[in-house]
Amino acid sequence: MNQDRFAGIWKQFRGKVKGLWGELINNPLVVTAGTRDQLAGRIQERYGASKEQAAHQLKDFFDRNRNWDLLNR
Repeated sequence: MNQDRFAGIWKQFRGKVKGLWGELINNPLVVTAGTRDQLAGRIQERYGASKEQAAHQLKDFFDRNRNWDLLNR
């Protein structure tokens, strides 16, 4: 297992904890940040991407799909 995959697993765990903390303190922004961390960790684990590559892929995805929820109403 390479270092990027291990970092991805750790980031998923940290995102899960952050999301649970956000639910505990009733803060949806912290819950969302935790979910985003989990997704970045999943990208790192699955594809062996570096932290920067995973963040770039997420940013590109969210930029392309910024109005997705508005289109599906």
